[in-house]
This record gives sequence, C-alpha cells and structure tokens, in this order.
Amino acid sequence: MTDADEKVYTVGVIVGSVSEPSLNRRFADALIALGPDAGLEFRDIPIVHLPFYGTQYDTAFPDDGWAFKRAVESADGLLIITPEYNRSIPAVLKNAVDWASRPTGKSSLAGKPVAVTGATKGVISTAVAQNHLKAILSALGAPLVGVPEAYIRVGDEFFDGDGGFANAGTREFLTGFLRQLHDLIGRWAPGAS
Repeated sequence: MTDADEKVYTVGVIVGSVSEPSLNRRFADALIALGPDAGLEFRDIPIVHLPFYGTQYDTAFPDDGWAFKRAVESADGLLIITPEYNRSIPAVLKNAVDWASRPTGKSSLAGKPVAVTGATKGVISTAVAQNHLKAILSALGAPLVGVPEAYIRVGDEFFDGDGGFANAGTREFLTGFLRQLHDLIGRWAPGAS
C-alpha cells in the first residue's frame, strides 16, 4: 500500500506483441491493476501503427512517429513487456525503440527510467529477450530497473477469473518490481538529488 502523500508517477506501457490473443497483453493488464499499490498510474502506448523505421524518415519525420515520441516523453517512466521470439525481442518492439531513439540527437529514451519484463509458457521465461532489450536501452541512455528481474513463466491458473494474478506471492513479487520502477523514477525526476 502506498503512503497518501507519496508521489504518483505516470508510466507508459509498451507491449511488444501484436498477437491476438496476446499472453503479454494479459500480463500487462494484470500488472496495470497493481499500479495503485506501487504508486503508479499506467497509460498504454501502442506501437502497432508505426511504419518500419528507415533513415529516410529523419528528414521527414511522420506524424505517427512524433505522436509516439510525445507519448514516451510525457510519461515519467516506461514499463516494457516483451515476449521472446527466436531468442530475442519481436521486430515490432525493436522498431518502436528505433522510432523513439530518432532522429539523431533527439532520443526520447535517454534518461527515461524503464522496467522490462515479459511472460511466456516456456522454461526460460523471456530471459534472453529481456537481456537483449536491456542492452539496447542501456546503450540509448535509459536507466533500468536492475533488481528484481521479472522473468515470468505462466502456467495453468496463473490468472484469476478477473484477469489478475491468482497467486498472492506473485502479486507481492510483481508489486515489489513495480515499486522499484517507482523508486527509480523518483531518483531520476527533475529536482531529485
């Protein structure tokens, strides 16, 4: 539970999957429900509409690219939820990161606190994809939640009937993960010491 006087931060949620149905969208929705306990208010930042990035856009940046960058910039931090495709991140997510980092010298990710997680039914639980994404974000100057890492394996009865997390231990762990994002944002907020 958060303190009544605690600052509530706005966090943009980017789900790196455009699959229907998407396990990671379900996971994101369950995380969003934990927001009040972590001092976070979430806002979805869709990525499916972005064209494939190319340097030709640097001189004629499209409206969709600017709108995406503004959504990233207006958030206090980001929560990126990624599936793992072929031991890496999906192309649609890499494309969104490329748009956010361009044009040269105008990256929306530098100094933007980010938490990365992902869910899968597989044994390695998006660990490789998350590490690839963290390496990219780190190179772009985004401060990252380091501990705890949230590699989530989804089994039967992972979600309850309302779409939340069925297990109290899972809820507690993931609320703690989101609290780390809250604390990271606080350390990077304007005027923070």
